[in-house]
Amino acid sequence: MLEKYAQLLVHYCLEIKQGEKLFIQTTSLAEPLLREVYRIAVRAGANVEYQMSFREQNRIFIHESSDVQLDFVPEYNRTIMETYDAYLVIRAPFNVREDQHNDSAKSAKRQKAMNEINQIYFNRIADKSLKRCLCQYPTMAAAQEAAMSLEEYEHFVYNACHLFSNDPQAEWLKVRANQQYIVDLLNSTDKIRYKNEQTDISFSVKERVWINSDGKSNMPSGEIFTGPIEDSVNGVVYFNYPSVYMGHVVEGVTLEVENGHVTKWHAKTGQEFLNRIFEIDGARHFGEVAIGTNYNIQTATKNILFDEKIGGTIHMAIGQSYKQTGGRNESPIHWDLITDMTQNGVIYADGNIIYRDGVFII
Repeated sequence: MLEKYAQLLVHYCLEIKQGEKLFIQTTSLAEPLLREVYRIAVRAGANVEYQMSFREQNRIFIHESSDVQLDFVPEYNRTIMETYDAYLVIRAPFNVREDQHNDSAKSAKRQKAMNEINQIYFNRIADKSLKRCLCQYPTMAAAQEAAMSLEEYEHFVYNACHLFSNDPQAEWLKVRANQQYIVDLLNSTDKIRYKNEQTDISFSVKERVWINSDGKSNMPSGEIFTGPIEDSVNGVVYFNYPSVYMGHVVEGVTLEVENGHVTKWHAKTGQEFLNRIFEIDGARHFGEVAIGTNYNIQTATKNILFDEKIGGTIHMAIGQSYKQTGGRNESPIHWDLITDMTQNGVIYADGNIIYRDGVFII
């Protein structure tokens, strides 16, 4: 199964070519998948470098570092983001909460220092000079967060990626084709409105680019997304799916928005953390609006890589825009928040209903 996974990542997601430079970032727990990706990428002619972080590496750094160290940007980070052809992140957490009690001021200082590298990354994926993919290796910590056994979680991950298919790449090509007609419609649309029993929010996407997310940049994928016109977002949105961000659990988030600016916010769980987030530059504006289309994912796992793709949901991200959509908001953060649309949820495009109760009706 890991060889099949690696083949998909190297040849479909990243389309590795001979002579390209590939950087892989993961933890030491993902060594079995890293080995297979390394093998197949080298076989394809790539020059491969990798980094495996260890347990609590970031927590130790934030706790022990001085201001000078927090401001220091390693040259290898800059070199990778400026010069490599492909970038693969294999998520494999030891403990999804290990950063929960980091000093918030020091964390914010570190985010600010790394923002220049972050902007290089977003610029290069926008102009398509950097191929990137984010994927998941099943670990016990991720399984526990999802309230599953490790065996159940492995099945969940592989099924979401279509790895049980005889030809996973063919399945993702079907996803691409099935989503393209929706993308084409939305790319000719101005006004979008998300509405359910607790949400009524609208925004303009005129001349913004909707992206057909077909497993190239995320594995798994299954979503369509864009960046809204920054000052056009108005209304109230309630996110009923729980979220884990920077090690903090936040649930039941309600945002009130006026002319693109989040003016009021409330969380049933995690209010103090939410308050701190909205102190960050660019966090009170939206960088993304999206619709999840992967109906192989129907269970929330508190892992945004999967939860934002749940078929029958929408999500909106505060913070950094994806520049390939035309979005202009800049921020050190990009936080996706999700809500269910299967119960009396509708999406309007220029006043016409195109989506009802979790499925497109066009």
